[in-house]
Amino acid sequence: MRLDKFLQVSRLVKRRTLANELCDRGRVRVNGQRAKATASVKAGDVLTVTSLGRLSVVRILGSLDRRGPAGLARTLYQDLTPQAPTAPGQALNGTGRQSGPRPTKRDRRRLDALRGS
Repeated sequence: MRLDKFLQVSRLVKRRTLANELCDRGRVRVNGQRAKATASVKAGDVLTVTSLGRLSVVRILGSLDRRGPAGLARTLYQDLTPQAPTAPGQALNGTGRQSGPRPTKRDRRRLDALRGS
């Protein structure tokens, strides 16, 4: 199966044209080697995809001819993506800030006084 088609069928990327662009820019590797969109992939190959600053590493387990339901698409690969290291004691939310309640007005004034603002 073609690499760009597998990326779309497995729902690693939304559109096949996006898969082509990622391959053209060298953001997709098959078994550690840069690959073109026309490269053939098979079960057992390891794909490394970098898209929008996010790294995905997957091992291909199977393939489909057409795009199917998301549950079925997840069975086509095994996710090998390493966990992002976090500093101890810091839980980050999606915005990159420390999670927890927002500072109160009083807390904000104290922070501003410390910063000298």
